[in-house]
Amino acid sequence: MDKKTRVTREGIRLYAPEDFAGMHKAGKLAAEILDAMIPLVVPGVTTGELDAAIEKMVVDAGATSATIGYKGYEHASCISINHVVCHGIPSEKKLKDGDILNIDVTVIVDGWYGDTSRMYVAGKLPRKAERLIEVTHEALMRGIEAAKPGNTFGDIGFAIQSFVEQNRMSVVRDFCGHGLGQVFHAPPNVLHYGRPGTGPVLQEGMFFTIEPMVNIGRPETKVLADDWTAVTRDKSLSAQFEHSIGITETGSEVFTLSPADRFHPTYG
Repeated sequence: MDKKTRVTREGIRLYAPEDFAGMHKAGKLAAEILDAMIPLVVPGVTTGELDAAIEKMVVDAGATSATIGYKGYEHASCISINHVVCHGIPSEKKLKDGDILNIDVTVIVDGWYGDTSRMYVAGKLPRKAERLIEVTHEALMRGIEAAKPGNTFGDIGFAIQSFVEQNRMSVVRDFCGHGLGQVFHAPPNVLHYGRPGTGPVLQEGMFFTIEPMVNIGRPETKVLADDWTAVTRDKSLSAQFEHSIGITETGSEVFTLSPADRFHPTYG
């Protein structure tokens, strides 16, 4: 690390104000790719076809996929359907009418990482799934609202957990958000549950993801034999939304806003 790099006692890097521009550029590309996926998510399409379209967009933009080659992973996205919580592997599986899915993309642009995911629906959205998506999206927004200097990471987790549980759903505890910037994963671990006032204090220049996974049923998950795909143990539906953000002097900036304002599948 260069002499100008500042790191908290918890090992969290504090980026400089000029670094926000690089994160906005990377985040914008990742969000544009997810916007472009909206008309492609239809019954009958395979998740492998969706991933191929994502990989082509990354290459055409002159960027790099952060996931291809990461710990042996071979795809430009993770696509998680219905009871798959996260890290679903693209395949020849065809989407059915009413399927809900999360598409997660991370790109590298000029050395900066843009990481985001959102929910989609193939065909008609079932009412139960719609409510799950609404709660998960609102939970993320409440987590981001709590992300400001002087608050703690426990405040973020509490904002998410308390809202989800008020709606009689559960927050996954086995996976969390993470620091990023010029690396894919770095401190801190951003838990989506917690107690107010606990954990590291948020400071200007922190870059990290908030990416709550919410289950209609119980929070427990298990990882399948492929060592990637995580599913709900009770096979209940799961949803996730993810933004990358940076802490500013007064609050936070979201790097992965949807240029088309279509981050939520039923908005716009």
